Amino acid sequence: MGGVTESDTVTDLPPARPRVAEFFAGVGLVRMGLENAGFQVTWSNDIEPFKRNMYVGHFGSHDEHQFVLDSIENVRGEAVPDVDLAWASFPCTDLSLAGGRSGLAGSSSGTFYEFTRVLREMGARRPSVVALENVLGLATSHGGDDMIAAIRELNSLGYSVDLMAIDARRFVPQSRARLFIVGCQTPPAEVDHDTVLRPDLLQSFYSVPGLRMHRGPAPELPALKDSGLGDIVEKIPAEDARWWGAEKTLALLETLSSIQMQRVLKLRNATVTSYRTAYRRTRNGKPVWEVRPDDIAGCLRTARGGSSKQAVVMLGQGEVAVRWMTPREYARLMGASDYTIDGIRDSAVLFGLGDAVCAPVIHWLGDGYLRAAVQLNGSQRVRSSQIVARVS
Repeated sequence: MGGVTESDTVTDLPPARPRVAEFFAGVGLVRMGLENAGFQVTWSNDIEPFKRNMYVGHFGSHDEHQFVLDSIENVRGEAVPDVDLAWASFPCTDLSLAGGRSGLAGSSSGTFYEFTRVLREMGARRPSVVALENVLGLATSHGGDDMIAAIRELNSLGYSVDLMAIDARRFVPQSRARLFIVGCQTPPAEVDHDTVLRPDLLQSFYSVPGLRMHRGPAPELPALKDSGLGDIVEKIPAEDARWWGAEKTLALLETLSSIQMQRVLKLRNATVTSYRTAYRRTRNGKPVWEVRPDDIAGCLRTARGGSSKQAVVMLGQGEVAVRWMTPREYARLMGASDYTIDGIRDSAVLFGLGDAVCAPVIHWLGDGYLRAAVQLNGSQRVRSSQIVARVS
């Protein structure tokens, strides 16, 4: 006698290493962080040839990975493979305080809508989880209207949205606060308000009528670092030509405020050697140098001229020495100390890494939040009723 029974069975769970499509891939530090967290990046896209060259130079070319060198405007949803997570670090140019603040209407940051267009074109194949990264300026752009518009756009694609603010300084000696947006088709169980991960800057969006949002679980963030720069700087000999000459060094010192000069003199006269970073600012219409008071680097930026570059200041034993930060120091400050930079122009390395995402932050987010979100959404997506024959 034979018969059938119906059972709820997971027929096609996500792979052990969830697959990722990486938009605005840059030089690949998101991939580095996600793969350290157990993901597999199978598809990447960026428009910059030199970034693609750096990417391939580090990761190599493999059959299981495709890099599409093209504008996202030319990417079509049907060309993106099946993935469990889509990542987009879309340009911050129009959202940064250093930019024009055109917001999502700007030609650069407006590529957010090209990303969502690709997701829409993927139809039922669109990934169940998406993650986006940008500057915190997105939360305040146009009085918060741009952030609300972005959430509504993701809602229209079926995603509930969570917002997080994470400073890379919790992982590396660099002050680099960034906004992370995670969309889930099936949101995880709600957790209590976390003022560290979701500060007041983000809380107002959770109470906007009509927005579909959630607060997902995540492990406690590490404490902010207050030192570490001295541990990662390259110990370059005094006779190396990269150290500035006396005239250039004096020109920097002469622009310091009295408070800054007192700080520098105190460190110069110490019996131990210490390191600080310095950067140019415009104050009252005049370019001046400022030296950080702590053993932490300022936020690395894309190197477009001296105002965006940081100098390293070595102080102690009666000496002051200054030089530009090196590419290897950039890599270390981005949590990518072993990144392949040999044979690449210094300017390209500084630009590519200054425009990247800190790899340990992505590792933490992938390991502590995204992997569980993918597993939850994957199980919901593929669960179906299956007819199982049973012979007795």
